[in-house]
Amino acid sequence: MSAIEHSTSLTSLMIVVIIAFLVPILLHRFNMRFIPVVVAEIVVGLIIGKSGFHLVSEDPYLELLSLFGFIYLMFLSGVEIDFSRFRPSPGKADVNSYNPLAVSLVIFSGVVILSLLFGFILMWIGVVKEPYLTALIISTVSLGVVLPVLKERRLTETPIGQTILLVTVLLDFVTMIFLAVYISFQSQNLHNVLFIGALFVVAFAVYMIMRRYQGFPVFKVLRTGTVQIGTRAVFALILLFVVLAQSFGVEMILGAFLAGLLVSLAAPNKEFVHKLDSFGYGFLIPIFFVMVGVNMELQKLFTAESIIVIPLLLFFIYISKLVPILVLKKWHTWRETLGSGVLVASTLSLVIAATTVAKEFGFITEQLSGAFILVAVMTCLISPILFAKLFPKEEHRRTRVGIVGANHMTMPVSLDLQKEGYEVCLFTSQPENDHAEGEEIRASRYPMKQVPNLEVGTLEEYGLFQSDVIVLGSTNDKLNIMLAEYAESLGKERIVVRVEDPDLFDFMDKEKFSVISTLYASRALMKGIIEAPSAVRLIVDEGESLHEVLIGNPRYDDESLRKLPFLGDALIMRIYRGESFLIPHGNTQLRLGDRLLVSGQPEQIARMKQELE
Repeated sequence: MSAIEHSTSLTSLMIVVIIAFLVPILLHRFNMRFIPVVVAEIVVGLIIGKSGFHLVSEDPYLELLSLFGFIYLMFLSGVEIDFSRFRPSPGKADVNSYNPLAVSLVIFSGVVILSLLFGFILMWIGVVKEPYLTALIISTVSLGVVLPVLKERRLTETPIGQTILLVTVLLDFVTMIFLAVYISFQSQNLHNVLFIGALFVVAFAVYMIMRRYQGFPVFKVLRTGTVQIGTRAVFALILLFVVLAQSFGVEMILGAFLAGLLVSLAAPNKEFVHKLDSFGYGFLIPIFFVMVGVNMELQKLFTAESIIVIPLLLFFIYISKLVPILVLKKWHTWRETLGSGVLVASTLSLVIAATTVAKEFGFITEQLSGAFILVAVMTCLISPILFAKLFPKEEHRRTRVGIVGANHMTMPVSLDLQKEGYEVCLFTSQPENDHAEGEEIRASRYPMKQVPNLEVGTLEEYGLFQSDVIVLGSTNDKLNIMLAEYAESLGKERIVVRVEDPDLFDFMDKEKFSVISTLYASRALMKGIIEAPSAVRLIVDEGESLHEVLIGNPRYDDESLRKLPFLGDALIMRIYRGESFLIPHGNTQLRLGDRLLVSGQPEQIARMKQELE
């Protein structure tokens, strides 16, 4: 390789990387945050690429990084699928709860049926010669556009976000498989169908191996330090399935998505997923989106035939998504429902692949192929912006705390939590006689809910296990432990258990729970008053409160403390990161998943939580 070729390669790569770096800064600086970053990256790519100033030359290394960015994006799409949401919510049915997978299948079926109908309409009016391939083009969705928008709005862990993601996955990858099968039938090469099945068989075999060996002690040791065995395993898994898919004659991104599903099924911790996200969204994925714009030649796509057909195609693409997704109106607002439908209408990569196939078989003309591609580009630009305008901004939801057992310890705590903005429900069993009028009057000032008994089924029915934090504070140790184990089996992460028996306390303290005992608490408090009275005063002082604030807003990832404009008089005492903690100073950079120990007035803490979480 000559020095000139090497310089050109680095120059093009440098331009694309700098553009990817500047885009989010400029959006924030000019208050254009309603434009999703991916849309801005595509637009800037159009400006610097073949449709604009030709600042980026064709380069194999840049194309390779762009391809790997797309592959990695498909991998992260698989990782984002939350399989725990596929099972119905426990307890009494709620009008606001539903199974995202079941709803996604209904929407998927509706999109396919409408796409087939529109395919036949286009054939009937003489625009296309073959309705089935046209239906595939209309029904496809661009997972590469939808996922970054959902992540930017922090919706991937919500029911509606999971539903949008699942609909997108089904439409993108099922249509990809249908396209491969269609090509196999048209070319009379049925081996590809068997290869697709073989890829899924390999994925199942790898999953069984992962389940068996991932808990081995040697892997636990290698996860830390410079070895980073988990990261190495992820990239080995991606390349394994990408190469297998390529060898089988299947789309590479299908292999990458299957690798992501396997990682998701392995239930990695959030810190590890954040590492994977940081690498992808920090480097590879922005290169892909900028290069999508760079490689577009808009001048060639504008023809007389395409200008006539474009409005009709746009109408069919949006209607085929908006009508079926109206089923979400049963659980969500009109703005959420319509915004979801508009976002799912984004389409790009598969349209290019499908139109290429259609041209090869003579089903559509060169001009009509250009019209389909241009419509795909337009949906990628229009849909995310309309989604940002339509979909309501997330309102800060109060943390729900469910407390079992009304006694001298839990009742005052329930009032304190209410004053500090928590949504509290104190579950207690109904009195056995009718001579408790005085008790009811006394209890009326507490956020109390009387239930027939404190058994699992009853507490499920009354919504205890829907709480964000579950506090099991009854005087019955065995009941508390039983409820804690059941809550843990449902995947609840924040469980506080009261245990007074010293033997049971030592046993539970080794489990995944926060364990408290009045005896141990009193002893610790007395020791604290003797050794560090100022620290205890800070904790129990009623004027200022001590809280833990979780960094969940991607906007503040890698942000330094001194640049936070809303701290006011609040004091950040410690930053907990994984199993360790940091003593904060002005230049300390925050990371997603950090837990801040903060002291300050309740109003100030509430504002911090609303902004950071």
